[in-house]
Amino acid sequence: MSTRGSKVERKSVSDQTHEIKYEAKKEGTSPQAIKDAKKSAGNQRSEIEKKVK
Repeated sequence: MSTRGSKVERKSVSDQTHEIKYEAKKEGTSPQAIKDAKKSAGNQRSEIEKKVK
């Protein structure tokens, strides 16, 4: 039995355009700011959110 989206995927932000846009909208910032934070913080969603705030 497979489940939709593993817990690992929920904790990271991929390089896909729709995920970058979603995270930017959620944080109230630009997609470019998310990309920049991703470069310095890695893929972990919590680390990216800390960098953006």
